[in-house]
Amino acid sequence: MSVHKNIRRVTTNTLHEMKRNGVRIAMLTAYDYSMARLLDRSEIDILLVGDSASNVMAGHETTLPITLDQMIYHAQSVVRAVERALVVVDMPFGSYQGNSRLALESAIRIMKESGAHAVKLEGGEEIQESIKRILTAGIPVMGHLGLTPQSIYKFGTYVVRAKEDAEADKLKQDALLLQESGCFALVLEKIPASLAEEVSRSLAIPTIGIGAGAGTDGQVLVSHDMLGINHEFHPRFLRRYANLHEIIDSAVKQYIVDVKSGNFPSSNEQY
Repeated sequence: MSVHKNIRRVTTNTLHEMKRNGVRIAMLTAYDYSMARLLDRSEIDILLVGDSASNVMAGHETTLPITLDQMIYHAQSVVRAVERALVVVDMPFGSYQGNSRLALESAIRIMKESGAHAVKLEGGEEIQESIKRILTAGIPVMGHLGLTPQSIYKFGTYVVRAKEDAEADKLKQDALLLQESGCFALVLEKIPASLAEEVSRSLAIPTIGIGAGAGTDGQVLVSHDMLGINHEFHPRFLRRYANLHEIIDSAVKQYIVDVKSGNFPSSNEQY
């Protein structure tokens, strides 16, 4: 546990040390200053400025609509709040696929304009050239395999990936390829737990699971989901640690009652 408790700033090297020492890595999403400040002070290891902001913050059905400019805005807000956590930013759909030069330009913009510490890309062999090009600029890259939400229209569903042998074999090959390419860590999303554990054991770099069982080196959840702010989303892998939806709803309703009845503000709440 000393690896986790004694650090002032989490780095990619810290994460590798945590894996070597068997210390699990805790990761959550953040999109704004206030939430990021709370999460960082709770000593979260990694904050992911996820393209899930497209769903959570903007109300889109998928992650595809969010732009590079919008991701940079969210990343700037998070970075201003953070003193300890490693801040990783999702590269949005259209900012890296099929064009390694664009990928490098996008990654440089994220790092230069937001002050973040790393970027995350979805995919394996098909984006290897983009990953290598980004790494040539000294920008740390986190990979992402399994269910890749930016490819939702290709898959047509959010069901568990890599259940069949052929897809599982490709995932294992891609995981090794991403490690060899220089990725410092890997997210494994919504794949069988046994496969995630096998991949995690085969890699020297840390794996972060979401819906991938307990055999990975760490876990990630969307903060709005685990805090119960969103209440329509009920996947099997989600554990709710609070019910802020109910708390906020109750508080707002009481505020409305107090305002309409003249109870707020009281004599002690005015100048």
